[in-house]
Amino acid sequence: MSVNSKPFQLRPGVSRRQVLKGIGAASSLPLIGGFAPAFASGSEGRVVVIGGGFGGATAAKYLKRANPNLAVTLVEPAQTFYTCPFSNLYLGGLREMSKIAHGYDELRDRFGVEVLHTLAEDIDPDGHSVRLANGDTLQYDKLVLSPGIDIRWNALEGYDEAAAELAPHAWKAGPQTELLRSQLEGMDDGGTFVLVAPENPFRCPPGPYERASMVAHYLSQHKPNSKVLILDAKDNFSKQGLFTSGWEQLYGDTIEWVGLSGDGRVTRVDADNLEVETEFGTVHRADVLNVVPPQKAGWIAERAGVTDDSGWVPVKPETFESQQVADIYVVGDATVAAPMPKSGFCANAQAKVAAAAIVSALRGDSPPEPYWSNTCYSLIGPEYGISVAGVYRLQDGVIAEVDGSGGLSPSDASPEIRQMEAEYAVGWYNAICQDTWGTEA
Repeated sequence: MSVNSKPFQLRPGVSRRQVLKGIGAASSLPLIGGFAPAFASGSEGRVVVIGGGFGGATAAKYLKRANPNLAVTLVEPAQTFYTCPFSNLYLGGLREMSKIAHGYDELRDRFGVEVLHTLAEDIDPDGHSVRLANGDTLQYDKLVLSPGIDIRWNALEGYDEAAAELAPHAWKAGPQTELLRSQLEGMDDGGTFVLVAPENPFRCPPGPYERASMVAHYLSQHKPNSKVLILDAKDNFSKQGLFTSGWEQLYGDTIEWVGLSGDGRVTRVDADNLEVETEFGTVHRADVLNVVPPQKAGWIAERAGVTDDSGWVPVKPETFESQQVADIYVVGDATVAAPMPKSGFCANAQAKVAAAAIVSALRGDSPPEPYWSNTCYSLIGPEYGISVAGVYRLQDGVIAEVDGSGGLSPSDASPEIRQMEAEYAVGWYNAICQDTWGTEA
């Protein structure tokens, strides 16, 4: 999600309403990502998919859509997947956890994907095999990894797994999200919610700022004398102008953002005392402390040998096959795929490209030309939505944003348009969850 995305350029006679309506419709299209299902038998083969989020579940589904004769096994420990998109709405009191929960019945019952709820413990790329925690071994012709992110424990001094139980990150939706919500509910009116935002890259670039917005909304309803302080390791963030304008309109001076230049980079966390220290020695104390720490690709990617020194996974952009290990494809937040952001929409689109490439490879054909699309909605308030959109294609062998393909919500949009975007956000969420798991919230 580029902070430098160009604003929408409206054609003569085209209203902002029409533009936003078009974005809402485009975001619900099931085949965005350069995937045209063949519905043909093709060459049989065995594909193992590790990870059941937006990337993995989509890959498994679209592999079977393209070639029902493929043997596709999805390995995912959790029987219910909780999405990071819309988890901030739970913190804001706008949605329950049950409304961001999704299962795997459609993949299993309608598409014939074998779903194993166990952990993939190791990968043998030479032997084309995956060892599972239940003792079984799976052989594969092609392997898809969608491992999401892992936390870089102790990359931020004092922030380890024990600290996360006191100062939750909630950057993987589920128990951590529920813990943060309970802390927010238990905070006294007049308290301070401190959010620590990391430097790039990390999962969901606008996520910390939507979270601050939703927390501010909750506080405005229940603890109106409280504050939100964002301590940021960056001087710029996704949709910055839109966020700051929305904060001022809806919450006045409730939200304070301190960037890198203002001594916003946190270098040490004291979770026991709910304190953080910045680069220049300033100590801030929180009543609720939410630390979004540095991240890396999910640990199974490292075990597979597909990560580089950055901790992320370089991929071949035309197929999303690993640059380092043959027959392993990686999609979603774990990848190095800039300028595409680490978002659920991009994971879904990348999975379709990888699935099409795998089906073609097993048939002995060249992969189809890929393209990807992304629309990212953020809620600043229940009736105040903003978005950024982009379309991506290969240019000179690298992923590039198509010039003029998207952009940001208008900075001077009317309340009606902001409300429409909030409604489109719900429509987008329902559409992509239907596309991925066959379920809606």
